[in-house]
Amino acid sequence: MIIVLWALLLLSAATITWVMWVQQGILAHAVDNRTVEARAMAHSGMTLAMHPQVTRMTPLPPEEIYPGVGYEVRVRGEGGKLNINWLLRGEEPMKLEIMKQYLQRRGLELHQIETFMDCLLDYVDADNVKRLNGAEDDGDYHPANRELLSVDELLRVRGTGPLVSQPGWRDDLTIYSLGPIDLASADAPVLALIPGLSDARIQQFLKLRAGRDGKDGTEDDVIFPSIDAIAGALGLTASQFEVLRPLVSYQDPTMNIQSIGHSGDITRKVEAVVRKGGAKPQILSWRE
Repeated sequence: MIIVLWALLLLSAATITWVMWVQQGILAHAVDNRTVEARAMAHSGMTLAMHPQVTRMTPLPPEEIYPGVGYEVRVRGEGGKLNINWLLRGEEPMKLEIMKQYLQRRGLELHQIETFMDCLLDYVDADNVKRLNGAEDDGDYHPANRELLSVDELLRVRGTGPLVSQPGWRDDLTIYSLGPIDLASADAPVLALIPGLSDARIQQFLKLRAGRDGKDGTEDDVIFPSIDAIAGALGLTASQFEVLRPLVSYQDPTMNIQSIGHSGDITRKVEAVVRKGGAKPQILSWRE
């Protein structure tokens, strides 16, 4: 009798273990299915946003394909960021000053700014001549002697620690835009880096640009006929605007697209930088 009871006990334990194993397998399979589904939703949103006719002003409300499954897409102008390669290119004083002003607004002190700029210029220039506060070949440190291939490459440059140790610095910079600051998508902190633009002028311009709803990136945003037509909106004379003309652009076709797909509690994100202007967008960056 005791032997029978022990046999039943062992059989019960084995059965419970098997049931738990099956349940774990079913749960893991369900999670895998939802992960694939969430990723597919993110790609669906990206496909929609990459259509040549879609701009950052195109309404793209969250899409629910069926309960608990869908995607949300956001399109922003990449030209509203600071193109770090363009700012350094040619070592033009006005462009370098924009970079220095940005670093100052990020809280860097004067000696940190000078070290940052000299080290970065030494990193991207073609020679091995060390600037006063810069760094050329030294032990295991070897500047690339070319433009940055990604914003993250700043992490490899000496002297950049005071910036790259801060949260959110990547969101301010790009290497993908056409270069000059896009007046169609730049926000107030970026516009404030352009010499000659006061806070009052910037706020007046942003209010006009946003249209009646007061929101950027919506259908009623004001479309200026040309970049020169923006001078009046900024409260500048033609001669004043001409000084700034090399620093700015209008309607840069480079866009940052973020698509988040969800299936139940599982989400997946795809982010791309694309340049539109033809039948097929040019993909400059893709991350998921």
